[in-house]
Amino acid sequence: MRIGLQIPRFDWPGSPHNIGSKLIEIAKAADEAGFSSLWVMDHFYQVGQGYGPPESHMLEGYSTMSYLAAVTKQIKLGLMVTSSFYRYPGVLVKNVTTLDVLSGGRAYLGIGAGWYEQEAKGMGIPYPKTAGERLGRLRETLQIAKHMWSGDTSSFTGKYYHLEHPVNNPQPLSKPHPPILIGGGGEKVTLRLVAKYGDASNLHLGAHPKLQGYTPRHREYYRERIPRITRKLSILKKHCQEAGRSFNEIECTTLAPIKIAPDAMTHDDVLDMCKELSELGIHHAIFNMPNTHEIEPIETIGQEVIPQVRDLA
Repeated sequence: MRIGLQIPRFDWPGSPHNIGSKLIEIAKAADEAGFSSLWVMDHFYQVGQGYGPPESHMLEGYSTMSYLAAVTKQIKLGLMVTSSFYRYPGVLVKNVTTLDVLSGGRAYLGIGAGWYEQEAKGMGIPYPKTAGERLGRLRETLQIAKHMWSGDTSSFTGKYYHLEHPVNNPQPLSKPHPPILIGGGGEKVTLRLVAKYGDASNLHLGAHPKLQGYTPRHREYYRERIPRITRKLSILKKHCQEAGRSFNEIECTTLAPIKIAPDAMTHDDVLDMCKELSELGIHHAIFNMPNTHEIEPIETIGQEVIPQVRDLA
């Protein structure tokens, strides 16, 4: 099993003046500790839901990950996850390609349908009127990514997007392209898109009962985690079969908050979570922590968790 780290907040003591230096410290610590991946959110406002009000500090994701690519050596880099309608698809493909080239082939394309209407309208981004349109735009963005990463420069015309001559040079260093991680557990559409276009799926785990400040929805997600994740992976497997694709090609990932601290969780709690997830069929557990900036929790996971889960299936 692999362990990833998401950085969801930037309002630690001393910010914004120390955001740049602290991010370098966090990224280097995670890289050296053996974390497999490093992520930030694709948001312009903070998201609430236990992470802080909209006015809290937030950085643009692709600028941030390019900055961190320069100070890391092996950890993979991505956004958890890009809203498909926040950028024109051709520009998004170029963003991810640039990150991949500059990092030496370490980029993910993390992507989803998007949901944060207040943020989109606040930033002047047209917000698709229906879930069907958001999913339709996601589908076409995935098609465009495959199109451009194949080296095809012919025009693309869909319901929502038209690209006249999509040149993408240089191409990514990752082969055949940066892994496409699709976030969301929608059983009829999103998981079907994973089966057809994705290399990885991401499901929310929810908030462990020892954590404070998270919403009832986060807690309910965690309470029902075993039957829910089992069901989602079973449905994804069926979609893979229908698509003529091996389910084993899909990297199954989860995202969850944790906090290693005297008033919260121990490293054994995190280790138990990882073991349970592995038994459910998860390959890559991605965590975010409210005290990431303290660095010690990153080092603790590197010493006490990552070596113990490395050989789990």
